[in-house]
Amino acid sequence: MIQVNYRDARPIYEQIMDGFKKQIIGGILVKDEKLPSVRELATMLTINPNTISKAYRELEHEGYVYTAQGRGCFVAGMPEKNEKKIQELKETLRQTIEELKFLGVRKEDVDDYWK
Repeated sequence: MIQVNYRDARPIYEQIMDGFKKQIIGGILVKDEKLPSVRELATMLTINPNTISKAYRELEHEGYVYTAQGRGCFVAGMPEKNEKKIQELKETLRQTIEELKFLGVRKEDVDDYWK
């Protein structure tokens, strides 16, 4: 289930996107599985349906879901290789590693997370 934290600084649609991404990446949601309709999810989370629509549009744009006209939104499975997203994540990782080095964390301690 998707959780929304109103104290989180991120917009609600991003929280929804992150929740679905984690479920897709973690294998909880599998390829071709139907997501809740916009109305259903809006009702469950008691938020505006437009917010859900925006999250679904962005997820589709990023390749995590696809829309079947009149049938709903479905998990697309593994997205195609997205070089722009890969570069963004690499840069974030590089910055995080630099900060960890600065804080005195050893490489061996970080290697444990690579599994």
